[in-house]
Amino acid sequence: MWKLHNNGVLEPEAVVKPTERLSWGRTVGLGAQHVVAMFGATFVFPLLMGLNPQLAVMMSGVATLVFLFAVKHKVPSYLGSSASFVGVATAIYAGGGDPADLTGALFVVGLTLFMVGLIIHFAGAHVIHKALPPVVTGAVVMLIGFNLAPVVASVYWPVDPWLAFVVMLIVIALSVALRGFMGRIAIFLSLLAGYALSWIFDMVLGPLTNVAADGTVTEQLRVDWSGVADAAWFGLPPVTDLANWSYGATDNVVGLHLPSFSLAAIVVALPVVIALIAENTGHVKAVAEMTGDDLDPMMGRAIAADGAGSMIATVVGAGPTTTYAENIGVMAATRVYSTAAYVVAAVVAILFGFSPKFGAVISATPSAVLGGITVVLYGMIGLLGAKIWKENQVDFGNPINLIPAAAGIIIGVGDVQLPFGETFSLGGIALGTIVTVGVYHLARAIAPQKLREEADGASILYDAPGIYVDEDDEPLP
Repeated sequence: MWKLHNNGVLEPEAVVKPTERLSWGRTVGLGAQHVVAMFGATFVFPLLMGLNPQLAVMMSGVATLVFLFAVKHKVPSYLGSSASFVGVATAIYAGGGDPADLTGALFVVGLTLFMVGLIIHFAGAHVIHKALPPVVTGAVVMLIGFNLAPVVASVYWPVDPWLAFVVMLIVIALSVALRGFMGRIAIFLSLLAGYALSWIFDMVLGPLTNVAADGTVTEQLRVDWSGVADAAWFGLPPVTDLANWSYGATDNVVGLHLPSFSLAAIVVALPVVIALIAENTGHVKAVAEMTGDDLDPMMGRAIAADGAGSMIATVVGAGPTTTYAENIGVMAATRVYSTAAYVVAAVVAILFGFSPKFGAVISATPSAVLGGITVVLYGMIGLLGAKIWKENQVDFGNPINLIPAAAGIIIGVGDVQLPFGETFSLGGIALGTIVTVGVYHLARAIAPQKLREEADGASILYDAPGIYVDEDDEPLP
């Protein structure tokens, strides 16, 4: 299925295409790095949504295999738990819903995304290009990456700032200094180094001291394996009866369950489809920019496959999936786009889903280590948006391009919220995406014809003062 890249020889600056692979030993190493990149978020987001993280990890592997099959291994991607629905879950629970109502609403979102993908596939990628031109997709990719910055700043980094800073330096040093295959797995090596360094800090400096709001002082090891010791080696999430479930209760164990369908919950969740379409489009565009392949024919397949993956995951009680920005960062760092590595990552994730023990080991990764790694990875994701702009020669001297991107990025990065009633608000990536898309088309509708023509000319080049020419050096009016 995959052609061996360059007879197994990996040149320092070589790009490994999606349909190529390295040796299986190296491919397994890269697959492990993709597992590391996706695991933290795939584990955390279900917890925030009141769903089972072990089940989410397992179904993320299943959804990824479905995705890769649907796109004929031409679009490398990992489908992990989506962050877009954390606010949706909170709103549904606050309105009296339970996890079955949530997964039912998310199933409908997946179904809608699947149907949109089919429309794009049969109508052609030009539909999405017209709706989401490079200035928009670049902005969406950028706000998705930079929206993750507060996760680093408020969750990972503050736990142990100096350890996070050292790990960041390790990531930078290994990414720049290492060559060949070792340089390609620099992120994974940085995680191992950070894990070991955290254990040394515990031995030499002692545990961290935490002071609660009420003045209570507690100590916490950077590497805490108590959960690993208590976890079973093999096991599935339990089948859950939600009859006695109550929002906010700490003893709820939500595992396998069938969704139920509430119109109120569905209405709350459906607007996120817009963000998911743009997110998937941005992902395919970003991969196309990195690989140099024309992936437009795969656009509809990719969007439909993400919808199908979400449907499969939610029908058994897990959260929806999405193409993972974290893994785009890994691909950008390694320049290895082989889908063989993603198949390995998916199989490993499914095995993790059968083993609470191994999941506990990964989830015990110190927060400061994740902080040091993600501060680099998330920044790389955001800057891929700038690369899309550069490669498509987006002219930010034109207000049609400038204004929508400016507004959307600030909303996305600042996590600006727009409330709808007392129980639901739209914000962050979702609102930033909607504003970017909506304001762009509004600006085109009301702008003078000259500005619209200039915005359409992605290949317009500046030739001399006051004179614009096209690719054939013919003057433009």
